[in-house]
Parts: sequence; C-alpha cells; structure tokens
Amino acid sequence: VYLDATYIPIKRDTVAKEAVYLAIGIRLDGSKEVLGYTIASTESVHVWRELLEDFRERGMEEVLLFISDGLKGMETMLSEVYPHARYQTCLVHVQRNLSHKVRTKDRAEVCDDFKQVYRAETLEEAIEARERFIKKWQTAYPKLVPMVKGDAILTFYAFPQSIRRSIYSTNLIESVNKQLKKYTKRKEQFP
Repeated sequence: VYLDATYIPIKRDTVAKEAVYLAIGIRLDGSKEVLGYTIASTESVHVWRELLEDFRERGMEEVLLFISDGLKGMETMLSEVYPHARYQTCLVHVQRNLSHKVRTKDRAEVCDDFKQVYRAETLEEAIEARERFIKKWQTAYPKLVPMVKGDAILTFYAFPQSIRRSIYSTNLIESVNKQLKKYTKRKEQFP
C-alpha cells in the first residue's frame, strides 16, 4: 500500500491549499486500486490513522508492506494499526532530505554514496554500504546518521529482486498525484 499526500487549493470560507491523502494498493496479481482518500488542512499521522482504521473496518485485514515518504511518526502508527505489515520509507525522499542537509559542494558525493546503499545486490551488501556511508559522513554531517540508520530504508530487500525498484520509492503514487494536479490545475479551486 502506497501512502502519500499532495496539496491542492480548496475553497471553504476562503481558498487555501489542503492535503489530499491518497492510498493506492497493489494486489498480489499486480493490479492497482485506489483504496481511499481524504482531505485535511495539513498532513498528519492522526489523519492517516483514521484513514487506515477505516480501511480495516471495511475489511482490509492483511497488508504486506506500506510505503510512504517517511512522515515523522508514520512507522509507529502503522505498526499499531497493522502490526504484521512491514514499512518502507521512500528512498527518493530520504536522498532528497540528505541533500538538503549538506553543503552544495558535497551533495553529489553524498547522494552517490547513499545510492550504493539501495542499489546493492543483497541486504548484507546494503548494510555494509550504509556503514561505509555513516563512517564517511558522520563527522562532517552528524545529522545524516539518524536519517539512514533505521531499518525502514532496507525493508525492500526482504522482497523479490524483480519488484524491489518499484517498492523502494513512492514513485507509483507520485505519478498519480501528478495526474491529479494536472487535472486540478484546470480549475483554480474546489468548493
């Protein structure tokens, strides 16, 4: 299940951008389905919890994997609502966040080093690449260490190699968000 929120202008008393929460599921046969959506003023774990609890009440009992952009508190909340599901943080978002925390001259090198983590052939190689990344950058940029330390960035290695590239990022749902924005641009606001 891919989870993401995007912002569009909505008119209530005034016009303001609000978060459209979107969840897309992939069945075992590979077919995609929009599981649900909701709208709130900002993105929050509490709203995600309400949406996921609604899914559970409607009969979605078993989820193998959740993939999201790494919103703070998301992993904990997901483990409470779906305790047997795994969680993968979007590595594109992690890389983007890493690049925002370093000097411009180091960005390319930091990103290249991080790519070695998620482009490794095996989990063991990925863990070794992550350790090299931490050892190399922890002195110059100690704030990078917690961003790459968690297991949620390596969850995709537990799945078949043929689907890894499609589950280590939220690109699938980002393309749906892009289409949504394309169609909503035609209208300045939604009452």
